[in-house]
Amino acid sequence: MFRTLYGKLAAILFLLLCVTGAAGLLVNRYATAMYQQEVAQRLNGAVAAHIVSEIGLIEKTDENTDALKQVFHWLMVVHPSIEIYRLDREGRILAYSAPPERVKLDRIDLGPVREFIAGPTQFPLLGDDPRSPGGSKVFSAAEIPGEEKAGFLYVILGGEQFDSVSQMLETSYILRQSTVLFGAALLVTLVAGLGLFGLVTSRIRRLARAVEEFRASDFSRLPVLPGATGYGDEIDRLTDTFGRLSERTIDQLGRLRQTDLLRRELVANVSHDLRTPLASLQGYLETVMMKEDSLDPDRRREYLEIAARQATRLSRLVEELFELAKLDAHETRPEPEDFPIGELLQDVAQKFSLEAEEKHVRVETELVSDGPFVRADIGLIERVLQNLLENALRYTDDGGRIRMRARTAQGRAGRVSVAVEDSGSGIHADALPNIFDRHYQGGGRDSSRRAGLGLAIAKRIVELHGGVIAAESDPAHGTTFWFELPEVARG
Repeated sequence: MFRTLYGKLAAILFLLLCVTGAAGLLVNRYATAMYQQEVAQRLNGAVAAHIVSEIGLIEKTDENTDALKQVFHWLMVVHPSIEIYRLDREGRILAYSAPPERVKLDRIDLGPVREFIAGPTQFPLLGDDPRSPGGSKVFSAAEIPGEEKAGFLYVILGGEQFDSVSQMLETSYILRQSTVLFGAALLVTLVAGLGLFGLVTSRIRRLARAVEEFRASDFSRLPVLPGATGYGDEIDRLTDTFGRLSERTIDQLGRLRQTDLLRRELVANVSHDLRTPLASLQGYLETVMMKEDSLDPDRRREYLEIAARQATRLSRLVEELFELAKLDAHETRPEPEDFPIGELLQDVAQKFSLEAEEKHVRVETELVSDGPFVRADIGLIERVLQNLLENALRYTDDGGRIRMRARTAQGRAGRVSVAVEDSGSGIHADALPNIFDRHYQGGGRDSSRRAGLGLAIAKRIVELHGGVIAAESDPAHGTTFWFELPEVARG
């Protein structure tokens, strides 16, 4: 039980009530005793003065100690709760009403006596108890007039009989009932506190159960959370935060699972791509080695050229994988500079002119006078254009046309649109949204295009420049790839 929050709170409340109850009883007992003493001293504070007013009686018995004790005895008979002591000017006890064997002191400290006589003072004022060395009790005192025999009359207001009365009060019905009522009040407070604690912690228990259920579901099912109370307290905020966290966790886990699935597919696809050139390379090299004596020079050269092309293809695929990995890891950071995008288009078109001529494909650059300037990393943008142009050449038939253009984006101030348009086989509408996905592998040449890593690299570079890249395709007229870059205003 004490392992739960409710059990700990209940234990703390119980201990606090026990400490509070004990402290309350002690304070109540002390306050009752002090109140009794204060009342006794206020009501009987003038007793000594009244006795002294009968000075004649004391003077008549002053020379006779036995007679004085007899007077004190009759005064105690009239007022049994008092003890009377005759003191000299130094506080020595000259006569008293108590039994001799009970009196332990022969001198009284006169400080409180003089303070009482000087009055007014704050009650209760305690003086020495002759029957108890070190003890103190409330008293009444008065100065006895006279020249030689002048002294003080010291009256203890709570004698032995008063002590027994106090003990009786401690065991009285009233005190017992008060104690019972006080204990009942503490018990009611305990029960009410436990109920309130249970009400407050019930939401925490429900939230804890929801967390356990969420964990038991392997973080795949949204938990049923306790509803908000409308107070907007810490528990409500914690519940709301956990709800958002669980939704985000499920979403992130779903993405991770999807990414892991795509990663496995990518590894399988890349393995296939690597296996094909490797197998071809190995096959032709083994053929040259095994048939070295029987192969004529032209056939041997042909096989070696095929092996070299496969090695080049394999090397390029590995380079693309490393390049894409560096882009994803943000190891490649753009170094922007201002340059005319038209000149870059012409340079890229010139690099592919020989390959285009071999396929009888025209590569055109459509530029406007005073073409736009862009701010970007010229090396990375050149890589984007190379990938797009290479992709266009791969899927454009002999006698086809490829057009590259750059112009200010319509309706988008401060942006330049760069496009690569071909007349080759288009991309099927179902495949078009996925061609920039590194994990995607399209269908055959006539129905779709193999996305490969080149388009994924192009997309990542454009995103690093804060731009977007997209494709539009009509299977009957070809495909257009375009992307945007920030334009630089020239002064």
